[in-house]
Amino acid sequence: MSKNIFEKIIAREIPADIVFEDDSVLAFRDVNPKAPTHVLIVPKKSIARISEAGTEDEKLLGHLLLKAAEVAGKLGYGKDGGETVPHLHCHILGGRGLGWPPG
Repeated sequence: MSKNIFEKIIAREIPADIVFEDDSVLAFRDVNPKAPTHVLIVPKKSIARISEAGTEDEKLLGHLLLKAAEVAGKLGYGKDGGETVPHLHCHILGGRGLGWPPG
């Protein structure tokens, strides 16, 4: 099975503008940004989608979220991120292809 683009970036087979890295996650700037700052943070373990994560991934997924907040803070973001409900949540989008901005 061939590597996806994120796996190639993690393996340094494709260059990236890395803004954070530790043993578990890698954060890098998107090459096709949809906003003035567009950073992706990915686990180094390949998990194709949340439905394929197992109980053994619980610590990694929590780490991913906490590091995303840390990276956002270092980039000068974190507060007033545009949320309309100040309560931690995830977006699940599907059913059709989405453009940007979503809607």
